[in-house]
Order: sequence, then structure tokens, then C-alpha cells
Amino acid sequence: MTSAQPRYSRSDIQRLFDTPFNNLLFQAQSVHRRHFNPNEVQVSTLLSIKTGACPEDCKYCPQSARYDTGLEKEALMEVQAILEQAARAKETGASRFCMGAAWRNPKERDMPKLIAMIEGVRELGLETCMTLGMLSPEQAEKLGQAGLDYYNHNLDTSPEFYGDIITTRTYQDRLNTLQNVRDAGMKVCSGGIVGMGEEQSDRIGLLQQLANMEQPPESVPINMLVKVAGTPMAEVEDLDPFEFVRTIAVARILMPASHVRLSAGRETMSDELQALCFFAGANSIFYGEKLLTTANPVADADQRLFARLGIVPEQRVVENPPEEVALQAASETNELFYNAMA
Repeated sequence: MTSAQPRYSRSDIQRLFDTPFNNLLFQAQSVHRRHFNPNEVQVSTLLSIKTGACPEDCKYCPQSARYDTGLEKEALMEVQAILEQAARAKETGASRFCMGAAWRNPKERDMPKLIAMIEGVRELGLETCMTLGMLSPEQAEKLGQAGLDYYNHNLDTSPEFYGDIITTRTYQDRLNTLQNVRDAGMKVCSGGIVGMGEEQSDRIGLLQQLANMEQPPESVPINMLVKVAGTPMAEVEDLDPFEFVRTIAVARILMPASHVRLSAGRETMSDELQALCFFAGANSIFYGEKLLTTANPVADADQRLFARLGIVPEQRVVENPPEEVALQAASETNELFYNAMA
């Protein structure tokens, strides 16, 4: 991390969460308008390319082999079937196609097929993203050389709460994969899940980890827990919707140049709640009826909501800002933050 980029303390982030709701949203929207068109939303589609039988014990996940959720296991899809899905996603307005496999980590025998998927989706004119579990430096290099634009690997929660959610891989394992992705020249997609029974301090800890990376993720998905029968989190108490909006707003303020994705959980969100999230700085969503294995609003419903709000899908591919621009964004946001706190 360069000295010019702010490093946020937990007390800094706590002050943002403590800001009166209207003031916080005004601040977040002000930051958002400095860096993005406030009426554009980047649209992605997520496809499960290998479903179920995952050896990990993530307590929220219906794909874990440790829980009986009634999920049908599916082997790795064939390349042509994936490209057909990608073409349909493009027709409905997606600009990025994300492919997820329920693995602890990809096997070397799967790499040629994964590379063919990346190359085929790029030929369709779509950005590419994959989430395949942990990556070695060598695997990250191969995916990067194939042209993979983004790699998703969420931190899920704070370091302190993480052990209550997952025991089969460590927080450092996740950070190592993200570093391997960066070293291979790919963009990072990394966020977390809220509503898992964590405290606000854990949401603060998650955002602190993300915002204080040497280069914050270009894409930051904020997921609301989707409670699935058969998982240990099926009966967790719902998170206050306003707290969810606060989390979106604080993420926008701390990571001004990142796309903040309103991700899992939208199926149960009202149009009004989603609109508040867009105002708070969310500017990315997933189109499609499923997010891997859980429900998501159909594309037609999202298109109707966009029309009501005057929102259009983002068409232009936004490149990484030059370092000096990213640092200026952080500096401007820091100034806004401390002026608001004065």
C-alpha cells in the first residue's frame, strides 16, 4: 500500500455506520457521482458450471457435501453448453459472464476446459469472471494468460467471525488466492455475506479488510444471506434492511472507484429496498433466475425496475483507473469523510 492511499481504522468505519441514515446516503451518493454515472448499473450473469459435492463446510452453502439440501450434483459442464448460456446472457443485456464451480480448488485436468470456456466467452464480446475456489500461483497465471478478466473469491466476513462460518480453509488462504490473482494481472472480485448472525463489528471488519487492500477489489459483491433448508444457517434471524443499505453505502464511500454489487438475496428484496441500495452506491447486479443454485429475480423483473428508476445497463467496459486516478479518488473520499465527521 502506498503512503498516499488512506488506511481506514475500525473507528473510522464505525463513525460512518453511526452517521444518521440520510446523511450517510447523501455522502455515499456524492462519492458515487464523482466516479460513476448514477443511472448506470453493470449487469452480469452467473452460471454454475459444476454443482454440488463441495468438500468445504461453509455453513451458508447448499453446495457443501456435508449438508442435505436436496441439491442435485452435476459434473463440470461442456464448453459448448456454457457458450450457449453466455450468448443468451448477452442477449438479455449482460456485459459480464461469470462461471462458478463448487470446488475447493480446480484440478489440473480441468484447466484446459476452463481455458476454452474463457476464450469462448471472450469471443462473444463479454467480460469473463470465474469463481473456482482457491488458486495456486501457477493456476492463476494460466487463467490470466487465457484472458480471464475477473476472479471472484469472497472473504465472506470479518477475520474474527470467519471461524464460526468456515473451518476447512483459513482467512489467510483466501487472502493468498486474491494475491495470486493480482500477481497474475487479473482484476479482483471480492466481497462478503451479511445477515449470517454476525455483529455490526464484523461487517466493519469485512469492509476494512477489503478497503485496506493495496488495491481494493474492482468489484465488491455484498450478498444478503439466502437461507437454505438443510444448512446450519437456515434459521438465522433476518438482518435489518436499513443495516444492509448502510453496509452498501459504507462500501461505496470506502471504495469509491469499485463497482459495488447488489448480489445474492435480491429475490426477497422489495423494489423500494433495491432502489435505496442503488441510491447508496450499488451499481452492479446479476441478471438471471439463479445465482449458482439459489433464486434470483428474472431478467424481465430487473428490466421493469430499471425502467421505473430510469436506470440503464452499463455498456462501456470500465478499465482499471491509472494509479494516480485511484489515489485521487481515495483522497477525495477521505476529504469527504473527515468533512462529514467534523
